[in-house]
Amino acid sequence: MGVKRRLLIGAIVALAGVGSAPLDEELSRAAAVAYAAQGSLPYSWGGGHAARPGPSNGTCRGYSGSVTPCPANRTRGFDCSGFTRWVYDLAFGGDVLGPGNTDDHLGRLRRVGVPQPGDLVFYGRPGRTHHVGVYVGGGKMIDAFATGTRIRMDHVSVLHDLLGYYHYRA
Repeated sequence: MGVKRRLLIGAIVALAGVGSAPLDEELSRAAAVAYAAQGSLPYSWGGGHAARPGPSNGTCRGYSGSVTPCPANRTRGFDCSGFTRWVYDLAFGGDVLGPGNTDDHLGRLRRVGVPQPGDLVFYGRPGRTHHVGVYVGGGKMIDAFATGTRIRMDHVSVLHDLLGYYHYRA
């Protein structure tokens, strides 16, 4: 059974257990898919940015991580924006975030004051964002954090420069 199918099955199971699911069905699916993806794939700089959303080998162009030499071009997985792009593709039934980085994705969303599970959490400042995760409630997010980690849950305070929560509605 493929990774995508296993994650969709896991997402359905996780969704059934979400106690305070948002009213928005797609955001509920996004939170469930992200939750089910924990531990599934490694972080890979530039991973998830092939023509279609999904795990891919990354790139060493622009890499400045602590693991050397750069393992991205031989690591199939996701960087943070590649992961959120894939989660939203599964949840919304299409590549709604499109290719690009966190700044490109931020431009397709609207900021919200009170996040719902499935909204995206961005870090940095407008025009200079550097990280994104999928908010799952309780001050937590699922994200592709850094080289040497796998898809995981982090508290939204894991980084010091939280920009805000952003919402997509089809």
